[in-house]
Amino acid sequence: MSTLLIAGGRVMDPASGMDRDADVAIAEGRIVAIAPGLSRKEADRVVDASGCFVVPGLIDPHVHLREPGNERAETIATGTAAAVAGGFTTVCCMPNTSPAIDNDSMVEVVLDRAAKTGLCRVYPVGAVTKGRRGEELAEIQLMARTGAVGFSDDGDCVESAGMMSRVLSAVKVTGRAMMQHCQDPTLTRGGVMHAGEIAVRLGLGGWPRIAEEVVIERDVRLNRTIGCRYHAQHLSSGGSVRIIRHAQREGQPVTAEVTPHHLLMTHEAVLGNGGYDTSAKMNPPLREATDIAALKEGVADGTIGILATDHAPHPMGDKELEFDAAAFGIVGLETALALYIEALVSDGVIGWMRLIEMMTVAPARLCGLEAIGLGQLKVGGPADVTVIDPGQAWTITRDTLAGRSRNSPFFGRKVKGRASAVVVGGAVRLDRRRHEVPVSQPQLKLRPHVAVP
Repeated sequence: MSTLLIAGGRVMDPASGMDRDADVAIAEGRIVAIAPGLSRKEADRVVDASGCFVVPGLIDPHVHLREPGNERAETIATGTAAAVAGGFTTVCCMPNTSPAIDNDSMVEVVLDRAAKTGLCRVYPVGAVTKGRRGEELAEIQLMARTGAVGFSDDGDCVESAGMMSRVLSAVKVTGRAMMQHCQDPTLTRGGVMHAGEIAVRLGLGGWPRIAEEVVIERDVRLNRTIGCRYHAQHLSSGGSVRIIRHAQREGQPVTAEVTPHHLLMTHEAVLGNGGYDTSAKMNPPLREATDIAALKEGVADGTIGILATDHAPHPMGDKELEFDAAAFGIVGLETALALYIEALVSDGVIGWMRLIEMMTVAPARLCGLEAIGLGQLKVGGPADVTVIDPGQAWTITRDTLAGRSRNSPFFGRKVKGRASAVVVGGAVRLDRRRHEVPVSQPQLKLRPHVAVP
C-alpha cells in the first residue's frame, strides 16, 4: 500500500476547529492519521510542510473552464493545471459553454472529460434555462441527479421575474443552490465600466451599481415564500452587501461571494497603461474605494461567506481590442490565494482560519460537497490537501501562470503567500520544494460526482 506523509506543518481545519502542529498520513486516497510525530520511515513519500499551513484542499465554486466550445481560451486540462498551481483541489465550472451545460448529457460530457484530462476534481454547475436564454426551464432535476452541484445562467442574469420564480421553485426541489449573475441587462446596455467620473472622462458607457442591487433585491423578495438556497455571485457594490445582510437577518437562505479583484482594485485601474486598459475590464466592473470598504465589512461580519475567483480566461486577441469591444474578465486561479491574503489577512479584515474556511468548507457547503468529505481534514476522509507557505514572496508574471490565457491586470504585483504542495485524492499534483509543478496531463482518474447527494 503506497503511503504519503505531509510532515512538519501546522494543520488547520476550520470544519473541526483543529489548529495544531501535526503530520498528515495518507494511503489509498484517504487520510489515515493526523497526529504529531508520525513515522517518516513508513512513508513511501514525504512532503515537507515545515513553516507551512496544512489545510483542506481549496475549493473554487465559480470557474470558467471554457470546454466545450472555446478551447482556445482554456480547457479542462489547462484550467485544472491552473487550479492546482493556485492551491485548488476542486473547481465548479460554469455552464456558459458552447453548447451550454443545460441537460444531463452535457453534465456527463464535462464529468467524462474531467475524469480523463483533469488534474483536480471538476463539478459542473448546470444552466437554469435552456441555452441560458431565459425563456424555458432547463432539465434541472435530471442534471442534479447526474452530478450538477448547483445551478446558474452565469454570464447572464435570469432577467424575467416570472421565470426567476419558476427557477427558484425548481432548484429548491433539488436541494442545490441557485447562483445568480446579478446584472439587470436593461440597465447595463452599452455599459463597459463603473458608472462614475472616470467613465465620463474616458467617454465610456457606465455600468451602475443599481444594475446589481436591483436583481438581488428582486430575487430575495421572490424567494421569501419559496425558500430556495440563493447565492449571489461576484459582488461589486456596497449596496448589495446591505441587501444581503438584511435578507440574512430575516432568516433567508442567502449567501454571497466576492472575488480578489473587487477587493483590491477600483475603476481607476482602467487608467493603467496610458488609459483604456482592457485588462481591468470586468463583469461586474471594478468600482470605488467605498465599495471595497463595504465588501470587506461584509467579509468581516460574515455577510459574505465565500471567496471565489470567477476565473474567466480569454485569448489576448479578445482583450487587445478597443475598450468597448474587448472581452470582460480576468484569470484568477493561480493568483487568488496571494491576493486574498493581501486584501483580507494582511489588511487585518480576518484571520487565517477564517480565510481558509471561506476557501474550503464554506464553498463545499454551498455545492453539497461537504457530504462527501471535501473541504475538511479528517481521518477516513478524502485526501485533498493544500500546503500553504504564508511567507513565500513572489511576483505575479505571465510566466508564473499555468493556464492557457494570460488576461490579468496584476502582472508585476509583488505578493506573499503561495501553495507549496497540493494533493488531490492522495496524488501529489504540486510540490514546489521538489520543483514539481502541474502539467496538463492527469496522473489519477477522478469520477468526483459519484455519491454527491
